[in-house]
Amino acid sequence: MTTEQIDYASYIDHTLLAMDATEEQISKLCQEAQQQHFYAVCVNSGYVPLVAHLLEASEVKVCSVIGFPLGAGLSAAKAFEAKAAIAAGAQEIDMVINVGWLKSGLIDAVTADIAAVREVCAAIPLKVILETCLLSDEQIVQVCEICRQLDVAFVKTSTGFSQGGARAEQVKLMRATVGDKMGVKASGGVRDRATAELMITAGATRIGTSSGVAIVSGSNNSTSSY
Repeated sequence: MTTEQIDYASYIDHTLLAMDATEEQISKLCQEAQQQHFYAVCVNSGYVPLVAHLLEASEVKVCSVIGFPLGAGLSAAKAFEAKAAIAAGAQEIDMVINVGWLKSGLIDAVTADIAAVREVCAAIPLKVILETCLLSDEQIVQVCEICRQLDVAFVKTSTGFSQGGARAEQVKLMRATVGDKMGVKASGGVRDRATAELMITAGATRIGTSSGVAIVSGSNNSTSSY
């Protein structure tokens, strides 16, 4: 696939997760997503009712993050938030794993944490955020294998709120581990078309970014941190 053949808009989860995001900014996000035909709008769960209302007549999906950005809450709390977000109109869920449990070697706890949200999601696509900048290659593979076993829809690189974002070599590793039947979402630091192309070439099937408009237009005029 050449650069000219990539339909960048269809890859993009148009994202605004800042703690001080206003209703006006969220409304603009939804307007841009509809104008550009992005795949989804991704917000914190508190804004899901507004986004679901604004996108009601649109093909753009509503995506909510869960346990964001730390992932260190109780599994029951994550499952409750996911259930409430879905009831409010979320059509996709992006949850953060408990990185501390993973780094402690508590693989059963990590698995149960993801499984709790996976059960609530049922047919709703679940994306599992690894926070790859904090993990070794071995740990990335471990989580990807867990997600494959639990039949989640996507593995996702990053929150965009930690020490680093998506890296092409980690996207390649995730793709190699999950195979062709699962999605891989690259997020964090994808701010321009060249980086988006790099991630897609590495195996990403979705891009999480606040810079979607810049990516589809080929502009580098973005100050986004996500």
